[in-house]
Amino acid sequence: QVEEGAFVKENFDELCWTLTAKKNYKPDRNGNSVVSHQDAFKLWCLFNFLSEDKYPLVMVPDEVEYLLKKICTAMNVELNSCELDDYLSQEPQGQGGLTVWQFLDMVNSGRFLRGIEQEAVSMAVEEVYQEVIEDVLKQGYLWKKGQLRRNWSERWFTLKPSVLSYYMSEERKEKKGSITLDKHCCVEVLPDRDGKRCMFCVKTSSRTYEMSASDTRQRQEWTLAIQTAIRLQAEGKKSLHKDLKQKRREQREQREQRKAAKEEETQRLKQLQEEKERKLQELELLKEAQRQAEILLQEEEQRRRQQHEEMQRTLEIQLREAEQARASMQAEMVLKEAEAERQRKRILELEDMQERLQEALQQEVKARQDEESVRYAQARLLAEEEEKLKQLMKLKEEQEEYIIKTQREKQVLKQEMENKNKCLEEAQKQLEEVRVNRQRVDQDVMAAQRKLRQASTNVKHWNVQMNRLMHPIGPGDKRTNVSGGGFAGYQPLLSQRDSSLK
Repeated sequence: QVEEGAFVKENFDELCWTLTAKKNYKPDRNGNSVVSHQDAFKLWCLFNFLSEDKYPLVMVPDEVEYLLKKICTAMNVELNSCELDDYLSQEPQGQGGLTVWQFLDMVNSGRFLRGIEQEAVSMAVEEVYQEVIEDVLKQGYLWKKGQLRRNWSERWFTLKPSVLSYYMSEERKEKKGSITLDKHCCVEVLPDRDGKRCMFCVKTSSRTYEMSASDTRQRQEWTLAIQTAIRLQAEGKKSLHKDLKQKRREQREQREQRKAAKEEETQRLKQLQEEKERKLQELELLKEAQRQAEILLQEEEQRRRQQHEEMQRTLEIQLREAEQARASMQAEMVLKEAEAERQRKRILELEDMQERLQEALQQEVKARQDEESVRYAQARLLAEEEEKLKQLMKLKEEQEEYIIKTQREKQVLKQEMENKNKCLEEAQKQLEEVRVNRQRVDQDVMAAQRKLRQASTNVKHWNVQMNRLMHPIGPGDKRTNVSGGGFAGYQPLLSQRDSSLK
């Protein structure tokens, strides 16, 4: 009686599960259940969605098989349909449908999910729950181009029939934005550019969103899913799986109608069989009447025999006429056989021509296949050539950057060498000046030495002269005495002076 959007349906489902599961749901107490308590709640929600719209709720075998197939497909496992049919046939009410508790017991028994880890089952149930209950048509990572900065960022996208939301990561904790979808939106495939491949865009009335997928298959899946969401908006439908559920229900009703028609046909055949038996009884009565009629016919035969003899004579005459007609027919048959022989030869020629045409057609098909393979190889080589050209351009740019860097370093080294050469020239000039000063000093020293030697010679000369003057030679004195006596104490003084001059 409530309207959609006036309450949170998930909270209502959790309340109903809490009230009913405690009494009815009996998982394995030893922890050997295939699904956890939370996964059992999600299966309970899926059961409520896929069950028939009448109380008590049951899910028909076709819907049970549909749900199990989707869970197995999410785990990349194939469902054994024969084993499911055997299980449903063994259950007392399996043919009419399963209740939610019978369905959960069947899943927890591990009969159809044998050997699969609980984590894998939980991930598959979550994926099917998001797809069917939360109307998630597709989700995954895509590269999105920004509106202001125009840079590419990787985002986790979630597609629902009315909106395409994107988040920072697959945990969906930080929502970055959303794209509202309506019947006026469209999706287009874009050529590769800006170093991005497998690009497509979503055009709305206010903005165009550019995105890039990981490969061509992902781009095709995303474009088809977005087109499906736009088609649902154009048709005024809010959920894809509600529409699919209604279609499956209509198909079941059509099958039931065909089954009822078949049963009606069987009943009609049964009535026809009874009618046939009644007719056979009437036929027996007619046979009895026929036997009686035969007696009458024998009597009538005698009378007719006479008439027959007369007719035989008439027939002999007609036979002779027929023999003549037969001869003419034989001649005509010979002509027809010759004509048939010519027709057979023409048929053989046509068959031969048909075989040649088939051989020519096979050769043409083979030539086309060879051409397709060559074109595919050519396209692959062109792609490789383009990739190599990109690598070459990148290496060329790196080489130009390295050359510019080397030239800058060379200019710096050249400047340093010029500075050092200037310093070296100044040092050489200073060294030349020092050498000139040293030579000048050496010359001054040599001049001083000459003057010193000259002065020493003069001192010695004047010392001798003074000694001679201070000790006059007396009569009868020897020169040796004069030189040995007199001012004997004066000589050391001069020696000390000479040494100081030296």
